[in-house]
Amino acid sequence: MDLNILWFILITVLFTGFFFLEGFDYGVGMTIPFISSSENNRTLVINTIAPVWDGNEVWMITAGGALFAAFPHVYATMFSTFYLALFIMLVGLILRGAGLELRGKHESYTWRRLWDWAICLGSAIPAFLWGVAVTNLLRGLPISDKMIYMGTFYDLLSPYTVVGGITFLLVFLFHGMAFLNLRLVEGSLTHRMRDWAIRVGALAIFFFLVCIAMTYTLTDLFRSTLAAGLLFGAAICFAGAYLASFHRRGIPAFIGSALAIACTTVAFFAGLFPRLMVSSLQPEWSLTIYNASSTPYTLTIMSIAAGCLVPIVLIYQGWSYWIFRKRLSRKDLELY
Repeated sequence: MDLNILWFILITVLFTGFFFLEGFDYGVGMTIPFISSSENNRTLVINTIAPVWDGNEVWMITAGGALFAAFPHVYATMFSTFYLALFIMLVGLILRGAGLELRGKHESYTWRRLWDWAICLGSAIPAFLWGVAVTNLLRGLPISDKMIYMGTFYDLLSPYTVVGGITFLLVFLFHGMAFLNLRLVEGSLTHRMRDWAIRVGALAIFFFLVCIAMTYTLTDLFRSTLAAGLLFGAAICFAGAYLASFHRRGIPAFIGSALAIACTTVAFFAGLFPRLMVSSLQPEWSLTIYNASSTPYTLTIMSIAAGCLVPIVLIYQGWSYWIFRKRLSRKDLELY
């Protein structure tokens, strides 16, 4: 098999896993300051992701490492293009990580509320910026024939990319609420979460459809039949997730939102293929899996390494979720 295509597929899989897993982490984090006035309830919500959030974040690091190894020119151009956005995202991730680790270290209402907001903002900022980044990559960026970004940070912001950012934020928020309904023992907290999910889900569906319409108008993603079909499937899955949430069916709601995220991510890569970054200046200046790749020797060595290590990572993460599969209730708080 063409190793360039193989690594394109692997990067697609890694980003799909990242958005699926980290998506509900972001969603859970965004709910914390608002979910309840009870300190025990907020702690319980945090404990649903406490054992897994850092492992989920590794998917982003792995995806970035794979991009650097297989397509170094894309890595260099992408990081220079989104430099300030990535810096802001990093600040958000630091806030979230610090909040999750430090929140319970001091018995003070003010201290804990401060870190609740840090977790919320640290989850919302990356969720929004990922949507901005994805829509920018679809729309195209002013990249020269030297693979250099010719724009500024403000060129990354447009009505389309802002809608993309809001869409990602709302979809992840709904996904997080669906996850909480799976992880918490049935009670007043899950009932409140379902009520919130119905409101957030309706808003997410609206922005999702607007984003698809703008994608059809402003990008060439729909030139790919596979990408168009996957986006249609994503819309159906998310609508199904919303209906399941409306009828208080937690498992179908979570599966539907997960499939919607996965289909959208794969559609994004399918619409780009064989490109990884589209140049809005000249189509032939776009970075593809061929003109921006590593040498065949490097790809071969990395393929062997990935073949050995990726299954181990998948087995370990699957085992982690199996160990922490039990629903949580207030009686579990003493275990943390």
